[in-house]
Amino acid sequence: MGDGIKILGFAGSLRAGSLNRSLLRTVKELAPAPMQVDIFDLAQIPLYNGDVEATADPAGVADFKQAIRRADGVVMVTPEYNHGVPGVMKNAIDWASRPPSNAALAHKPVGIIGASPGMTGSARGQSQLRQAFEFTNSYCMPQPEVLVFRAHEKFDSHGRLSDDKTAELLKKYLAAFAEWVLRFPKA
Repeated sequence: MGDGIKILGFAGSLRAGSLNRSLLRTVKELAPAPMQVDIFDLAQIPLYNGDVEATADPAGVADFKQAIRRADGVVMVTPEYNHGVPGVMKNAIDWASRPPSNAALAHKPVGIIGASPGMTGSARGQSQLRQAFEFTNSYCMPQPEVLVFRAHEKFDSHGRLSDDKTAELLKKYLAAFAEWVLRFPKA
């Protein structure tokens, strides 16, 4: 295991007070040893444009791809907008899938979790996001799932998780994700 398991995490919401950003911070706090979670802010990634890509990756995109490549696995924390994956998250995946012959996400273990004030806990958004990983040839962990429903009731006013059941679920998820990541050779 060497230096441990290096995980890159990012949230598909740009809002500072986002429930999904709070969930991502909780993932970092609850990560079991020897897992280390680094957080990448998607705010620095512009909208995908093939003309721009043909010239060179913008700095934020280059940093993002490099962070994915350095990581042993990736945890994506997605909200659900209009019954689907938000544009911010899909845009990040689009950049990380280019070029297809040398995509940063190729052969990378991936985990998806999410939070929503609704009753489905981002299930539709997570389902759509899983489809993208068929193209990127990423290893998306199928189970367990973390669908934090009524999330506004599970975090305090400072964005700290206040629900013990959710904390236990996250701990189990992170232990399973560590095992998932170790199943695959480092990309």
